[in-house]
Amino acid sequence: MKILKVAVLGGSGYAGGELLRLLHLHRNVQVSIVTSEKWAGSPVSSAFPHLSSYERHVFEPLAAEGAEERAELFFLALPHKTAKAAAARLMKAGKHVVDLSADFRLRDPAVYEEWYATEHTERSLLKRAVYGLPELYRDRIRKARLVANPGCYPTSAILALMPAIREGLIRDEGIVIDSKSGVSGAGRSLQLPFLASEVNEGVRAYGLATHRHTPEIEQEVSSLFGRTTVVDFTPHLIPMDRGILTTAYLRLARAVTAEKVHEAYSRIYSREPFVQVLPLGEYPLTKNVRGSNFCHVGVQVNRRTGTLLVVSAIDNLVKGAAGQAVHNMNLMMGFEETEGISGMGVFP
Repeated sequence: MKILKVAVLGGSGYAGGELLRLLHLHRNVQVSIVTSEKWAGSPVSSAFPHLSSYERHVFEPLAAEGAEERAELFFLALPHKTAKAAAARLMKAGKHVVDLSADFRLRDPAVYEEWYATEHTERSLLKRAVYGLPELYRDRIRKARLVANPGCYPTSAILALMPAIREGLIRDEGIVIDSKSGVSGAGRSLQLPFLASEVNEGVRAYGLATHRHTPEIEQEVSSLFGRTTVVDFTPHLIPMDRGILTTAYLRLARAVTAEKVHEAYSRIYSREPFVQVLPLGEYPLTKNVRGSNFCHVGVQVNRRTGTLLVVSAIDNLVKGAAGQAVHNMNLMMGFEETEGISGMGVFP
């Protein structure tokens, strides 16, 4: 059995730690290099004591000599705006890249520059990037060398909307997406709003009408509709470690029963290994997907208002980041699609 050597660049953040945990479970890979500017020179297990199997791995600087020759596929868990240059260098060296930043998610560089307030310096490379949502782009991902791993909020939102759009169940106007995320979605850096005493016992909305995941959601929803579509997206911070619960409010295009909607969602997702449509009348709970690469979906119709309600739940660090990245690697490298990420969630 061939063993693929992989690298995790930016491995000291939450997404990087999840990548290392999942890659340890993968039969076809070996982690050959892990980088971190902050932790350079320290054992990986010093940043993540739970990853004791990596006690012999030491964080190296991003510019470590010969790093490009020590792996065939590179996961970029680097900050937005800085991943572009690393991806360009690695692509030039003939490597495969899965980028967990936002640098290659938006196909239009002008939209990226508007929402991220920085120039996109790798426009030619942007044209080669494939948006890494397997449920939409599985065949393209298999042929890709550069995959843009989706954001956590967009993953939960797009999976909630996709069947309804494909079946012509909803209008392309008045789409409202309400999402609630655990604090780990904000990253591992020390910031006052995310201290325990600041977050605990409270729920707050943020990024109203300005959150950077909005154009990513609109890009994919527009592609599904076949025309430009805008959405109202509002994220909320919940005092829990991980998980995203998204509720989408969608205007029905015609009268339809909840049973018919449920039948459509169940049919479309029947062959998807990581999307589970719950029985009609049951709705997702973030605890039930914690630590897993699964997305749970529930549907209901409000006949009084002509609204389709869709609820989805994912673990923002797994299906919303590291697990999806491993899924993309599996597709790119011809591995079993579920290898390393088929485990059930952790409960309670």
